[in-house]
Amino acid sequence: MRIRPAGAPDSGLLLRVLLEAYNWNGEERFTAAELAADPYAARYLDGWPRPGDFGVVAEDDDGEPVGAAWARTLTADAPGHGFVAPDVPELTIGVLPGHRGRGTGRALLEALVRAAAARPGPVARLSLSVEDGNPAVRLYVALGFTAVGRDGGSDTMVLEL
Repeated sequence: MRIRPAGAPDSGLLLRVLLEAYNWNGEERFTAAELAADPYAARYLDGWPRPGDFGVVAEDDDGEPVGAAWARTLTADAPGHGFVAPDVPELTIGVLPGHRGRGTGRALLEALVRAAAARPGPVARLSLSVEDGNPAVRLYVALGFTAVGRDGGSDTMVLEL
């Protein structure tokens, strides 16, 4: 597996990964068309990459993308599900089916944290939202994310860098 920076050509992959993140439980709760019409989902992708956006892509040994993680800052007027503050990038992460359970998510998240720490500024915190029952919460906790809020059936988690 190889991890590389995400760029503008990866926008289609990021949409696939976002769909997997929304459908984390293996059920098709959302379609690509529904995500495209959802203003919250659109905030994670519209205009990718905007200034300040950063992300990483995992590829298999054949160079095929198998997952991605990215972060962008959002505003209080147009927040994401894991919005904390305008200076805290919210991350999205997902691994495509057939490639899960192999450490790809951990590798992506660790690479994204390194990218955040290397940014001009640098980034001091990252946030995310995780629904109840999502097994990925174990990874987030293991890497140091802590719950800072609750919205319906989801926790907002933050990692201090």
